[in-house]
Amino acid sequence: MPRRGLILQTRTHWLLLGLALLCSLVLFLYLLECAPQTDGNAPLPGVVGENYGKEYYQALLQEQEEHYQTRATSLKRQIAQLKQELQEMSEKMRSLQERKSVGANGIGYQGNKEQTPSDLLEFLHSQIDKAEVSIGAKLPSEYGVIPFESFTLMKVFQLEMGLTRHPEEKPVRKDKRDELVEVIEAGLEVINNPDEDDEQENEDGPLGEKMVFNENDFIEGYYRTERDKGTQYELFFKKADLMEYRHVTLFRPFGPLMKVKSEMIDITRSIINIIVPLAERTEAFAQFMQNFRDVCIHQDKRIHLTVVYFGKEGLSKVKSILESVTSESNFHNYTLISLNEEFNRGRGLNMGARAWDKGEVLMFFCDVDIYFSAEFLNSCRLNAEPGSQKGFWLLARFWLWNDLSVSIRFPDNWWI
Repeated sequence: MPRRGLILQTRTHWLLLGLALLCSLVLFLYLLECAPQTDGNAPLPGVVGENYGKEYYQALLQEQEEHYQTRATSLKRQIAQLKQELQEMSEKMRSLQERKSVGANGIGYQGNKEQTPSDLLEFLHSQIDKAEVSIGAKLPSEYGVIPFESFTLMKVFQLEMGLTRHPEEKPVRKDKRDELVEVIEAGLEVINNPDEDDEQENEDGPLGEKMVFNENDFIEGYYRTERDKGTQYELFFKKADLMEYRHVTLFRPFGPLMKVKSEMIDITRSIINIIVPLAERTEAFAQFMQNFRDVCIHQDKRIHLTVVYFGKEGLSKVKSILESVTSESNFHNYTLISLNEEFNRGRGLNMGARAWDKGEVLMFFCDVDIYFSAEFLNSCRLNAEPGSQKGFWLLARFWLWNDLSVSIRFPDNWWI
């Protein structure tokens, strides 16, 4: 019995030792499995169980790069917008400061700066306050009075005609006709839809309906224009069956000056062809050529002279004068056209214009009695438009003892 108990005890001991070794082995395997892997053996991101090549990760990197570039572009655009808004606000503040610095008696030249509607409305009201609408102005004499001109629905009575012509005429000019029609319509709007502060009573018709005025109730009107402030209109309306008149005063204020354009004009290569129709008047032509020599040859030097001579008498004298000027001043830019017929100014100008075949030129239709200066020739160049019929100018007769010139522009549908 003691021996069997010893054997049993020995077996139990070995069994416990085996179980301990088995537990140690299992624990060791578990630790190996759960231990963190080294960097060299760490798997790259992706779905577990799948292998990804180099192209996949390059595409992933490029996608992230594009995302950040898009974000940077968006931020740059927002910064540019904020800078632009800041610049606009600075310009508005600067324009407000400039407007405040101008005095209360005038705004002056505004250029192309922005104006708020309230500022413009304030300026227009100031124009009314400065005009002779509510209060008069002190004048040095009766010649400083701005007269009124009267008008009806069909006629305009103009004082500037004086006694030389009939002062009554129809407003044939479209702008004047449209202006008066607009004024009458505005007056009717004031009467038919009065404001609360208008000093007039609401009158009803014989059947109790609201009385409405129309253009047939307009009797007459007066207007005058102060060149620096605006135009004042006095309108009178009356119903045929009433004794009372309705009087409306309107004022169209002029706004501030606005820049339209600013440009450089080069007239250094602009040649003027002076066309002179002539018959017999050789002494007047000699005086004309004296002025031509002093102004055109010695000063301007960009002139061509075309003389259209009618008849045979005096032709040799004209040729002699031209040859004398040529020899003295070395001037050869002239053309002499001889026509054996009666003098006709229109035909002479026509022939002189058609004789030019050297390209673009400014034609100056001139009379032999005209005296002009170099400044006048430059004025012709500045006020002519190349390639257009508006470039043709006609100088009205101007006598030698006058120091003024009157130019008349041909209508657009005129042709030589």
